[in-house]
Amino acid sequence: MKNNALSSKSLLNHLGKIAGGSLPDATGAEPELYWNEDIAAAEEQNIFRKDWVCPGLAAEIPNQGDYLTFSIAGEPIFCIRDKLGNVKSYSNVCRHRMMQLLDGSGTTARVVCPYHAWSYDLNGQLIGAGHMEQSNGFDKSKICLPEIRTEIWNGWIYVTLNPKAENVRDLLAPLHKVVERYQMQNYVPVVNESHTWQTNWKLLTENFMEGYHLPVAHKATVGAWFSLNETVFPKETYDSFTYQTFMKTGDAVYGQAHPDNTTLKDEWRNTSVLPTVFPSHMYVLAPDHLWYLSLRPKGVGEVDIRFGVAIAPEVDAMLSFADERRDWIGSLVTFFEHVNKEDRKVVEGIYAGSRSSFAAPGQLSWLEREIHDFQQYLARRLVPNYQG
Repeated sequence: MKNNALSSKSLLNHLGKIAGGSLPDATGAEPELYWNEDIAAAEEQNIFRKDWVCPGLAAEIPNQGDYLTFSIAGEPIFCIRDKLGNVKSYSNVCRHRMMQLLDGSGTTARVVCPYHAWSYDLNGQLIGAGHMEQSNGFDKSKICLPEIRTEIWNGWIYVTLNPKAENVRDLLAPLHKVVERYQMQNYVPVVNESHTWQTNWKLLTENFMEGYHLPVAHKATVGAWFSLNETVFPKETYDSFTYQTFMKTGDAVYGQAHPDNTTLKDEWRNTSVLPTVFPSHMYVLAPDHLWYLSLRPKGVGEVDIRFGVAIAPEVDAMLSFADERRDWIGSLVTFFEHVNKEDRKVVEGIYAGSRSSFAAPGQLSWLEREIHDFQQYLARRLVPNYQG
């Protein structure tokens, strides 16, 4: 196992060099980029505290008082549906003694601290604080949970700590033109899970965005359903996202439009879009379903993963009987959990390999175009005076 063989400055210089070159000349990053503590600190400050991250789908909290918890660069937050039907996000830390207020997901009429029962309404305003009558100047009307900037885009919740960040609608406008035909804001969530993997978040992101590994690592699942040579990338590169499209074969169990889908036409009825919204939100959007990952780094060698699956409304409508719905959704979720297990094996293996004294970056394939896009994103955020 290596110690830090290169300084963070050298690692960033190498990142800037490969990011600024052409794809035919591109290589992977230096192994230390994935476990250097100084790089991780720079990522937290310059990426996760400045860009937008995704806690999940707005449809996962459809009703008043529904909430989910998340974190941004270690800051605990919760997203909640208020009385007007809006999704708002707040600091998940009590204004009394700093206890975390909510855990997991659920529904509540008010947010009640489990420590001293201070309570807040659905807009973060303190409305209850017992035994404070002898505290000079105490006025609960002046106490409110800090609100976190939140936007909804095509059914996704995005949050940021950066008050100056460009709005999501403008950042993702070119991607909207690609995905709007699927109307994914109407997809119905069927599962949401949390996992922790022993790898670096960047390795998991890179793995998700390239199809080169699919026929090998996923030969028992999705790998047999499409031809690598039919992978299509956009001509342009974008600051905040990348994507690819691919067509499923007729043998695919999942990924084809339902007969009741009247909006998708021609080749789009069996085409999937695979976007990665930098830094850490990625999903596969298919005519009949979508599944997603949202990542939160835990140091250099662990990453918390939020995994979710949703199905197209016409597919949901097809499942009119409880037993049929349970069995169909169970099979779908089991399938994609198997895909995740296949990915976990490789990304944890890559991280372990990156710590070897023999680890070295190899040249990229044209099928790894999005890794080069990701390198450019990282360089723009981390490399001083990067001009690529």
